[in-house]
Amino acid sequence: SSSLTRLPRPLYHAAPRVRSAGAGLPDCLLTALFNSGFWLKRSSYEEQPTVRFQHQVLLVALLGPESGGFLAWSTFPAFNRLQGDRLRVPFVSTREEDRNQDGKMDMLHFKLELPLQSTEHVLGVQLILTFSYQLHRMSTFVMQSMAFLQSSFAIPGSQLYVNGDLRLQQKQPLSCGGLDARYNVRVLLIVQPLCFRVRWLTPVIAALWEAKVVTTILSDPNPIWLVGRAADAPFVINAVIRYPVEPGFWEMVKFAWVQYVSILLIFLWVFERIKIFVFQNQVVTTVPVTATPRGEVWKEHLS
Repeated sequence: SSSLTRLPRPLYHAAPRVRSAGAGLPDCLLTALFNSGFWLKRSSYEEQPTVRFQHQVLLVALLGPESGGFLAWSTFPAFNRLQGDRLRVPFVSTREEDRNQDGKMDMLHFKLELPLQSTEHVLGVQLILTFSYQLHRMSTFVMQSMAFLQSSFAIPGSQLYVNGDLRLQQKQPLSCGGLDARYNVRVLLIVQPLCFRVRWLTPVIAALWEAKVVTTILSDPNPIWLVGRAADAPFVINAVIRYPVEPGFWEMVKFAWVQYVSILLIFLWVFERIKIFVFQNQVVTTVPVTATPRGEVWKEHLS
């Protein structure tokens, strides 16, 4: 036998002149499009680079006219052989420090003592220190970089004190994928063949580093020149070079969906509250309608 059973059907209220929450989707899309661009092509982030001092040094001490011009020394024997009697070997001590104990070095303490004769007086210094510089967070970037210091004064000095930051300098964005090792070349191997004459040192380095897309510079060295050297005392260079967090590195990202979803959720919440208020308070005339097509009110169940 069979019987007919009446099943309840959910009712909805329709108001032709009132938009539902789904009608707000174009609005949130337009908001995302005109809110500083929908597709963000570039973005910046901060990263603590992995920097290590390579213990490669090139020094040129400029002397007064009565002292014979300059004294030079480098960690490369080939460069030293070219200097002849201008070669003067200094005493060098270095120490890198990890202040926050995160496994990455934060600064370098560098000290150089250059022995001088009583008739030799230093008027200026040109110093190159080389570093290994790596980024890993968004872009795997590895290079050999340097800190170049040049200072000259009219009065002979006894000590030069420098306190600066080794900062990344780039002229174009880098890709966020793959390994970039274009500049992973020993710095002094590039500079050395071009510096047979010390007077070429500064223009050669300036030209080479100006041509590089990505490099490092010694920012705000704030040199302090101390005078009054004793006759048998060496000329001393004290340098503190920090490795700061870099805010200027770029990566290619697309996060339009982040903008869209965040704005969409706000629109859906607002329109849902508006819809509930309109129908509960009968702000507009509504008509009850069933969720099924007309005529399909009864269903036959066999029992």
